[in-house]
Amino acid sequence: MRIFNRNGLAALLASGLLISSSVFASMDAKDIVERSDKQMRGDSSYSELTMNIVRPDWSRSMSMKSWTKGTDLSLVLVTAPAKDKGSASLKRQNEMWSWIPTIEKVIKIAPSMLGQSWMGSDFTNNDLINQSSIVVDYTHEMVKEEEFDGDMSWVIDAIAKPDAPVVWSKVRMWISQETYLQRKVESYDEFDELVNTLNTYDIQEMGGRQIAVRMEMIPADKPGNKTEMITHASQFDFDIGDEFFSQSQMKNLRD
Repeated sequence: MRIFNRNGLAALLASGLLISSSVFASMDAKDIVERSDKQMRGDSSYSELTMNIVRPDWSRSMSMKSWTKGTDLSLVLVTAPAKDKGSASLKRQNEMWSWIPTIEKVIKIAPSMLGQSWMGSDFTNNDLINQSSIVVDYTHEMVKEEEFDGDMSWVIDAIAKPDAPVVWSKVRMWISQETYLQRKVESYDEFDELVNTLNTYDIQEMGGRQIAVRMEMIPADKPGNKTEMITHASQFDFDIGDEFFSQSQMKNLRD
């Protein structure tokens, strides 16, 4: 039988409490991220958006429509300007395609292209269409609590699991303690260097949910560059069949 003196017992209890606290913090962080993901995504969604690409010496805008179902199905259609109208991107499970109407060709998006720019913006293919699961593909750790844009938030690090099919090795999120929306998101590469920052503003109710109407994606290494996304209309949790998310639909969708 092992005998502990008072100091040894106190140390053992303290160690147990620290381990317990660490476990609960990890559980809380994962629960928060999962609830945030559901709040922002819903079982299904439809949005009408404007994307403004801003550069130091020029800018341009695109209008688009977006449909999602769960985490596996997503479709984005560009509706303006005329030269890009009809372009579309499709995701089904782990596969992605782009439809380019000017050449009437479907292009398969290789996994190595997920981190590349989507339509010349500061959003990547992964950001706009792939939507890798921040819940499934990452582990989660509570970092601190901090205010962003007047909104007290949990700051949580999501660390990519080994061999997870994701672009970012770490994602740091500021999740609102009131709405569970992601108010700020920093994305890091495999060298733990900041690649871009997403800031969200103008929280409004749309489609029966609180959403951030305006988002800004800012690359870390390109001063003066940013891409702004404005949401004009949204719907959530409606019936939509898996067959909607198909290559034929991607090619035949109209404004």
